[in-house]
Amino acid sequence: MHNRPHPLAGRTVRLPDRCGPGDPPGELAGRHFRIEDWWDQVSGASWRETDGNPAALHYAVRAMVKGLPANDDVVYGKVGALGYLLHVSEVEG
Repeated sequence: MHNRPHPLAGRTVRLPDRCGPGDPPGELAGRHFRIEDWWDQVSGASWRETDGNPAALHYAVRAMVKGLPANDDVVYGKVGALGYLLHVSEVEG
């Protein structure tokens, strides 16, 4: 669990033009992503322990397809009204 807010919490970042091969075309690439905070700070648990949450389920599939690290360096944020989890490597890279 993270004990401090993510450095970009509360800020909007532009995601890279291509977040990666696991992203459906146009879903996240180049979009504005408003970071709320680390997922474990928002939810109180690891994304792997979150049952039934659509953002966590979507992230689990993307993480498996893309081969993202299986750690908790995951932030929660929104693209428009929809919530997503992204690994920090996708946001900062």
